[in-house]
Amino acid sequence: MNANILTRNNVKIFGTGKQPLVFAHGFGCDQNMWRFVTPAFAEAYQIVLFDYVGSGKSDLAAYNSARYSHLSGYAQDINDIVDSLGLEDIIFVGHSVSSVIGMLASLKKPERFQQLIMVGPSPRYINDPPDYVGGFERADIEGLFAMMDKNYLGWASFLAPAIMQNPEKPELSNELKDSFCSTDPVIARQFAQATFFSDNREDLAKVQVPSLILQCTDDIIAPLVVGEYLHQHLPQSTLRVLKATGHCPHLSHPDETITVIKDYLRDMASD
Repeated sequence: MNANILTRNNVKIFGTGKQPLVFAHGFGCDQNMWRFVTPAFAEAYQIVLFDYVGSGKSDLAAYNSARYSHLSGYAQDINDIVDSLGLEDIIFVGHSVSSVIGMLASLKKPERFQQLIMVGPSPRYINDPPDYVGGFERADIEGLFAMMDKNYLGWASFLAPAIMQNPEKPELSNELKDSFCSTDPVIARQFAQATFFSDNREDLAKVQVPSLILQCTDDIIAPLVVGEYLHQHLPQSTLRVLKATGHCPHLSHPDETITVIKDYLRDMASD
């Protein structure tokens, strides 16, 4: 066990089960975002939480701009943790961009991963006409980056409620905004570029493990058409469209998120 890696990524482990259930947070977030979901799995699984380098309570001194200019650098974080803990038969749960990061990690070590659970995933955020709709024009993304550079706090205040939806729960939007603002703006900018300019469509056909795609209703980051595209191009995939709105169902609708994941894992175990 490499204590340096566990400290670097602020790895936390709990639960009384043996099979590892690894939860990975999305852009601008940290492991605390899973707090409403993980207790429901702690009795049956070994829960593994972590922060990517540059996020949460990770070791900021370990941040390397070259490594983390691409999603593959974050995938390496995952596989470093996997190797350090000697994890096998992993069920990986990734939110947003972490769905693809986990997929990339599984391509490097398919023998270690049993299933991928993708919450609000997207293999490509930018539209690529005529055959692909990602939800954004390149100019939209560049506009967000310009806002980020000019007024980071204003960018966070604008984006958080749009991502979260669920205006009847303003505390969730405020939490996401605060999470954005707690991240170093330079690191956040680079992670955003690695995320929103990525294109991993060609990687989908290479995936060797079964996957569950959790698609939310009314999600501006990953619209329904993206979930359908993933389901069509990802081998051994299952698509479940949630009643939950927004992009963060593990925060806004944890009970539904838990139920759908548990149903999927039970079905897979019985096959």
